[in-house]
Amino acid sequence: MNARNRDSCRQLFKNLIFLALKSQYIFFLLLFVAKNRDSHESNSEICNINTKFSSDLHTPTANLTTFQKDPFYFGTKVFNYLPTSIKNTSHDINQFISVLKSFLLISSFYSLEEYFAWNSHRDLGSV
Repeated sequence: MNARNRDSCRQLFKNLIFLALKSQYIFFLLLFVAKNRDSHESNSEICNINTKFSSDLHTPTANLTTFQKDPFYFGTKVFNYLPTSIKNTSHDINQFISVLKSFLLISSFYSLEEYFAWNSHRDLGSV
């Protein structure tokens, strides 16, 4: 790739169509949530009031740090940060994988903090 030692790999990963390590973690965590969607309740199922968070999954109350690191709980939290257009494709696994992978390639997250700080109103390009 003719990159120098101190060059950032972010653009190289995009050029090679390769997900950064944290983006891979996010991808597989969200894939777990999508495949186990029937085990999660949406906010609209719990409360009949139509709000902007009704498409989000209900996050159970958790006081223990161990439970908060569990894929079921943490995956729900990560899923709720996705743009609504991507969340709505989660019922079709193949489409969800395609759209999610495109989103993660465009964003190329290097940390979970970057993912949670991501602004959902930003232009998604071709996603």
